[in-house]
Amino acid sequence: MFNNLNDFINLLKSRNEIIEIDAKVDPALEAAEIADRMVKRGGPALLFKNVAGCSIPLVMNLFASKERMLSALGVSDFEAISGRIENLLKPPAGGGILNKISELPKLIEVSNCLPRVISKEKAPCRQVIIKESDGPDLGIFPIIKCWPQDGGNFITFPLVITKNPITGIQNIGMYRMQVISGNKTAMHWHRHKDGAYTAAVYKQRGEMKVPVSVAIGADPATMYSATAPLPYGVDEILFAGFLRNSPVELVKSELSDILVPAHAEIILEGEVDLNEMVDEGPFGDHTGYYSPRDKYPAFNIKCITMRKNPVFIETLVGIPPMEDYFLGLATERIFLPLLKLQCPEIIDIRFPAAGVFHNLALVKIKKMYAGQVHKIASFFWGLNQLMFTKNIVVYDENTDIHDNEEALFTLLANTDFKRDVFSFDGPLDILDHASLIEGFGPKVAIDATHKKNASGTRQWPELVKMSRGIKKSVDEKWGALFGETAGG
Repeated sequence: MFNNLNDFINLLKSRNEIIEIDAKVDPALEAAEIADRMVKRGGPALLFKNVAGCSIPLVMNLFASKERMLSALGVSDFEAISGRIENLLKPPAGGGILNKISELPKLIEVSNCLPRVISKEKAPCRQVIIKESDGPDLGIFPIIKCWPQDGGNFITFPLVITKNPITGIQNIGMYRMQVISGNKTAMHWHRHKDGAYTAAVYKQRGEMKVPVSVAIGADPATMYSATAPLPYGVDEILFAGFLRNSPVELVKSELSDILVPAHAEIILEGEVDLNEMVDEGPFGDHTGYYSPRDKYPAFNIKCITMRKNPVFIETLVGIPPMEDYFLGLATERIFLPLLKLQCPEIIDIRFPAAGVFHNLALVKIKKMYAGQVHKIASFFWGLNQLMFTKNIVVYDENTDIHDNEEALFTLLANTDFKRDVFSFDGPLDILDHASLIEGFGPKVAIDATHKKNASGTRQWPELVKMSRGIKKSVDEKWGALFGETAGG
């Protein structure tokens, strides 16, 4: 696995999967337009080496393909990770001593994931230290403006690290940060996010300044873990260690006891002032629309530490597909075993790119009884980040939900839109502009399963399918019949 961001960049260079751009590029809009065109064409990652007004290089689109996302996590298939999770969660077959001994490899694997704290002298992220007296200035970094109506320049790939003052548990979230001045940004954590929850704990204690450290550019597993929908209290660094199958090295922050990735490119340290609210936005968001200007607390930067020759990383969101789709694809595949553990009749899930993750979920189940689709929808709407899912379509095991045409055909063929559609009012993503009330509104579930033998329905026809024997016979003859150029 990769110890830092440069390890991953060097791998991409060796595979010709990243383009190094020497021509001068403006960080305001121009870099974003280049990145957008490249991801839409399925192109490589981008390393801008000559950013106007800045000496620090900018990297974008690092994770903007399935292949690069797999490489970032060190696997050839996401099932390699989901299989490890499934094995870890699988209970032993019995209670005997031999069964307990058989669990030792799992315990050893978990112990290999525990983070390791190193001394400040050994931490690459502390090679350069700019203290408050030195005047830390965000102007040295190639921070981009993404879209024409954006309220300003935004740090779009930050790992925002907070620590619960009561439990001592750390959390890493990814919340965009609009630059307000050289040492001030807005901290865009929504009310549903873990960072906002930690801030609320501080506020209840009468403390209005929240210590925060922000890492920019870490090893790929840690960066991905910051986007993963882990339950509150589950350590993202521990999960990153599990993905890496090796510990993530941490170091204590300069100004607080928050532990940060020791091999990060850049660390911003300071306080989020809950009494200081600043205008944030508009921002061209992952929904494909601008999120409006709103008030968010200010993050006042008091110290910057970094490598001697850091690389700055940004991501671009907007009309899909974008880089966030491939991060979401990893989540879809990796976390499937957890859903199946809690809801065993789930066979598969899919979040299509056009649904921007929370607008549409396709779910394939082993259908066994009447009302089961209602149960599946209720399960989704009651579970962590899945509670924001606005539309759910449920299929039985006969449909390939990863085939768009087949999924659409089945939906239209099997659904009576009076009988098979039901809704429920509940929490929605704050960015859902279609709801009448911000963050709250109707969700819809559609039963696209076959209704064979269902009570109260007329007899349903069988699906047209060729027999397995004939399909196998034709498979064997295909080359001889048409030659290799005929396709499969």
